[in-house]
Amino acid sequence: MSNDEFAIGGREVSTALFLEKLAGEPGDAQAAPDVSVVVPIYNEVESLPHLIDAIASSLQTSGLSYEIICVDDGSKDGSAQLLKEQANSRNDLRAVILRRNYGQTAAMSAGFNHALGRVIVTLDGDLQNDPADIPILIAKLDEGYDLVSGWRQKRQDNSISRLLPSKLANLLISRVTGVNLHDYGCSLKAYRAELAADLNLYGELHRFLPALAFIEGARISEMPVRHHARRYGKSKYGIWRTFRVLMDLLTITFMKKFLTRPMHVFGLLGMISMALGTVLGIYLTILKLGLGQSIGHRPLLILAVVMLLAGVQLFSFGLLAEILMRTYHESQGRPIYRVREILGNK
Repeated sequence: MSNDEFAIGGREVSTALFLEKLAGEPGDAQAAPDVSVVVPIYNEVESLPHLIDAIASSLQTSGLSYEIICVDDGSKDGSAQLLKEQANSRNDLRAVILRRNYGQTAAMSAGFNHALGRVIVTLDGDLQNDPADIPILIAKLDEGYDLVSGWRQKRQDNSISRLLPSKLANLLISRVTGVNLHDYGCSLKAYRAELAADLNLYGELHRFLPALAFIEGARISEMPVRHHARRYGKSKYGIWRTFRVLMDLLTITFMKKFLTRPMHVFGLLGMISMALGTVLGIYLTILKLGLGQSIGHRPLLILAVVMLLAGVQLFSFGLLAEILMRTYHESQGRPIYRVREILGNK
């Protein structure tokens, strides 16, 4: 795919329509920019000046009002100091400096919490994502989507140690979550602000934002975007993150299916365990009373008792989890549903 295919060209009209749509929404249009660009930063002091200028240039060309929010996640190379200097000299930049390194998910969450724009765009701070692609993602939102994810073309990190795990992870995540995307690992994404406000992030869940958005009922699409080789520094990604991703994938799977009804999973497992324990108990009773055989030395006796106790514990845990979830929703005042729009009776 050539670079010409990424030119904004024919999408200028769509972006303009999107701008008109934003202007027509209720709220303080003067206070809130159209777009907030959130960039988690960790030891990217060499990339920062080029990145900030590239983001500003891209959005100034689009005609959208914007703000850039750089979240320093405990950098040790002077990134925080550079951000402070840039924030004091620019009107379009805000720097959020975290006290220590919390991880990319926490940094992204901090950016979401400080963003004022009606649309929030995220990208990495290493210049591998191209800021010139931001208007393309924003224009795609105008087609009725809540989240548009980038799909990196002609990837420059083409080592087997990066591409093979990435392809396997994308396939596994798509199958498990039901959200079919080609590139979950691409940080360049555009969100409607109301969707971002509903996403509670922790762990390594920034990798699963499309899946979390799908749970919230979001409409999701993807767009091809450019990808560049890292110009400065070293990659922060390692093989160890693969294991953390797998653990968070299990979390996402549980959240998708049983978050508001934990009794369905723990209660079912408890009933199965108790049923198996009961069957074993009946079998051992027949051996003892019917056939006169000794059962005290049989491992099945221990297994039957363990299965019965485990079943009772799982069932009880399901009840407690159900009570906790109900208490959580009532105390937080968060509804268990999301409304897209309300029509009529204006």
